[in-house]
Amino acid sequence: MNLKNHLIFTLYTIYGILLKVMASKGKVRGISGQYPLVQNVTVTEGGTANLTCRVEYNDNTSLQWSNPAQQTLFFGDKKALRDNRIELVRASWSELTISISDVSLSDEGMYTCSLFTMPVRTAKAYLTVLGVPEKPEIDGLTKPALEGDQITLTCITQGSKPAADLRWFRNEKEVKGAKEVNASGKTFTVRSSLNLRVDRNDDGVAYTCRVDHVALTQTTQQATEVLEVHYPPRVEIIHSLAIPQEGQYLKLECVSKGNPSPDPVMWTKDGGELPDLDRMIVEGRELTFTSLNKTDNGTYRCEATNHLGTSQAEYVLYVYDPNALGQHGTDHALIGGVVAVVVFVTLCLIIVLGRYLARHKGTYLTNEAKGADDAPDADTAIINAEGNHAHAEEKKEYFI
Repeated sequence: MNLKNHLIFTLYTIYGILLKVMASKGKVRGISGQYPLVQNVTVTEGGTANLTCRVEYNDNTSLQWSNPAQQTLFFGDKKALRDNRIELVRASWSELTISISDVSLSDEGMYTCSLFTMPVRTAKAYLTVLGVPEKPEIDGLTKPALEGDQITLTCITQGSKPAADLRWFRNEKEVKGAKEVNASGKTFTVRSSLNLRVDRNDDGVAYTCRVDHVALTQTTQQATEVLEVHYPPRVEIIHSLAIPQEGQYLKLECVSKGNPSPDPVMWTKDGGELPDLDRMIVEGRELTFTSLNKTDNGTYRCEATNHLGTSQAEYVLYVYDPNALGQHGTDHALIGGVVAVVVFVTLCLIIVLGRYLARHKGTYLTNEAKGADDAPDADTAIINAEGNHAHAEEKKEYFI
C-alpha cells in the first residue's frame, strides 16, 4: 500500500472512530433494528463477483465493505483500496454494491459489510471462488497395441476447486475407472485410470475422458484417444453359387481381417499354383471362373499373412453336369413314388389281416360258448358246439 492509500485508509479509520465517539455522546443516534443484509456469492475463477449490502432503514449512516484481510474497499462511495479490479456499482444510504473483476482464488474468503451505528453493526458474506479444471490429458497409450496386451489409460486434470469428477466412455458407452484425488494448494489434481486387455474389437475404438465440474456449465472439457490394435489375420471364403454347374460364372472372395491388412492374399489349387487359364482370373482378393468346367474340380485355398501370423481357408469345388442334375432329379421322383406305393400296400395288408384275425377270434369264442356246459376243456367245447350244430340241422331236416 503506497503512502496515498495509507493516508486515505487512516482517515477513514479515524472517521469511523469519530462516529463511534459522537454516537457515545449522543450526537449520532442509532435507530433500533438497523442491520445490514448481505448474501454469500459464488463465482468462477476469472469471473466477476458483485457484493451487495442493503439496509432497510438508515438515518444517513455510512456503509463500508472490507475484504478478508480487514482492508477497507469502499467507505460509502469513496474507494479506499487501490485495486483496478474493484469498482463501485451503486452507493446510497440504503445500499452499497461493489464488483471485483477477474476474480482469483486468493480473493476467496469472508467479506464484511459494516453499518456505522452505535454500536457498529456488521454482516458477513463469504465469497467462494471455483477453480476451473484444466483440459484433461490421457497418458499410457502406446500405438500400436498388440492383441492381448494389458494397458492402462490414465486421465489427468489439474486446477479444479472443488475436486473435479472424471468419467470414461468407450465410444458412447460409459465405463468405470479408478479415481484418485490429490490436493495442490487450494486446488486439486484428479487422476482416473482405466485398465484394458485389448483385442481386435478395440481396434478403432475411441476412449474419451470427460471432466464434470460445477464451474463447467457452458463448456465441456474432454480428451479422446483412438486405439490402434494390431492382430493376426482371420480368413474365410465366400462363394457366389450354391451348386456350381458347367458353363456358369463363379466368384470366390477371400475375406481376410487383420491389422496390418494382409495384402495381398495368395490363391492355390490342390496345394500347388493355379492353372494358367484364360477363364480363371485373380483380381486382388477375388478368384473368378468365367465359365466353369469339370477340370476346375479341386480344393482351392486362400492364404493371408501379416507380421503377426498366417491364416487360411479352403473351398472344395465340384462342378456338376446340368443334364446329370436333371436325371438325378427324375430318379429321385421315381424312387419317391415307388416308396409311396409300397407304404400304401403295406397299410392295406395290415388292415385286412387285422379284420381277419378279429373275425376268427369271434367265431372261436362263440363255438366255445356253445359247447362249454359239459366240456372238460376248450377243444372239447368247440367239438361239442359243432356237434350240436350238426344235430340241430338234422333235427330241422327230420321235422321237415
